[in-house]
Amino acid sequence: MISLLIVDDEKIIRNGLQSMIERQFPNLFNYRFAENGQEALELLRQEPADIMLTDVQMPIMDGIELLKQLQAHPAKPEVVLLSGHNEFVYAQKAIHYAVKEYLLKPVKRVELFAVLERLMRDTDKAGEDARLVAAELVTQHLTQKDVGDAITQNKLERAGLCWLDEGYTLGYLLTRGGGGSQLSSTDAASFRNQITELLQGYMYWMLTRDGEGGTIMLARDPVMFYQLAELWSVGENESQLRIAISGPVQKGIKQIKYAYSQAKQTLKYSIVLPELDVLDYTSISKRHERHLVPIELIQRLSNLMGMGRGNEMKQLLNQILDVRIISCCEIGYLERISQLLNEELFDKVFRIYGNRVLDLLSTYAYVGHIGNFDRFEHYYAAVEQLLDSLDRFIQDQREQAPKDQNTMQKVLAYLQTHYTDDLNMAVVSNHFSLNYSYFSQAFQDYSGESFSNYVRRLRLDKAKELLVHFDLKVYEISDQVGFENVKHFSRIFKDTEGITALEYRSQRRMFETQPKIGN
Repeated sequence: MISLLIVDDEKIIRNGLQSMIERQFPNLFNYRFAENGQEALELLRQEPADIMLTDVQMPIMDGIELLKQLQAHPAKPEVVLLSGHNEFVYAQKAIHYAVKEYLLKPVKRVELFAVLERLMRDTDKAGEDARLVAAELVTQHLTQKDVGDAITQNKLERAGLCWLDEGYTLGYLLTRGGGGSQLSSTDAASFRNQITELLQGYMYWMLTRDGEGGTIMLARDPVMFYQLAELWSVGENESQLRIAISGPVQKGIKQIKYAYSQAKQTLKYSIVLPELDVLDYTSISKRHERHLVPIELIQRLSNLMGMGRGNEMKQLLNQILDVRIISCCEIGYLERISQLLNEELFDKVFRIYGNRVLDLLSTYAYVGHIGNFDRFEHYYAAVEQLLDSLDRFIQDQREQAPKDQNTMQKVLAYLQTHYTDDLNMAVVSNHFSLNYSYFSQAFQDYSGESFSNYVRRLRLDKAKELLVHFDLKVYEISDQVGFENVKHFSRIFKDTEGITALEYRSQRRMFETQPKIGN
């Protein structure tokens, strides 16, 4: 497994990153966590990490100092720096310390996944296959962005690859039943040896790797892929072979990256075409029928969660994942639906309930990507089961609402007596042993406004009382009600009331001293 160290002083962010990554790359990473740079260095001294995600601003030792200390470390991880929008100076320092990637908070899942995929390719430690110089030559050309003169005509001739100039087809090979998961380096080598044995006597073909653990085959005649599938099926193999092939390539090795992208795109269709051992890009590319993604149905499904209306939810899911439509559409249609189910349903539940639902979501982490399934019906069943579990979970949470209301009453009472303290959601949620994300949502649901707005309004109300009934200086009142400084207090007061604090005092006192009508 790949060792991943997440460094951030906020537990909710550490857990959120783990949940997001685990759902996209289930069982691929071994996670460790640190609250600051000093703790991270100690963990790295005990055991190195392949990849490290680190925040910039942390107590004790911040992210930049951590990077500086890492320069003397014997085994440095690949580093991704996480920072806010207004911290460009940190990005400049990060470049100085050779940070691999720089991501802005809040981290977007698509950007995070792209970064991790690049880093995983960079940290691929598979050794060079000395027996197949030709295969390594092609792998180099396939995986490197700038290969220079890596593939020259002389090298092609010495490697026996001149036949590529006459045209070829690229195939992506894997065994069926593993949900698309990558083989270990040992198992991948054994898999390639099996293929080599089956194709003994055939000419103009070769096997290589793609830098991600996948097995690639090039063949002059595309018929060879069908022959290989047949040979595998009649052999003594417990697993089934699945092959996704590109269209015909006519411009030699320079087109290999394009052919590879065609094969990987074709492989995605295996979930809706499970009966085929060989998937051909030429036939897949003819799929032009498009349908609008059922966003409104997904939103309706989201609204029904926790309402105890399971039959309606199943009917909506059947409309959303209509196999008649999906079986004839481009695979991007199903991918977009899967993405929206993640964002509008599963991620939404986590944002509301936080760690209380993390174990449930982690159990079904593989549901987050259709590539984890060999057959569409398996994906459908997994989504249906997860929705049913989440529906029951939310119902249980709502039954506990009276307890939650009692807790929120205690929170408001606490704020009434501690409003002068240095308050924030982390402090108060920890005081009541509540999840940060859950506390934020529960407080707003109960009070009708955000935590920060409530505290600001409470402090302003207290300040108004002091202004009217006591002859304190404005800076004294600011300090007594908990504002960080008088400048901040004055600005907030003017923005909220439309007049300054002193004008408010003068106006209210004048009003209270005016003789009442009839006296």
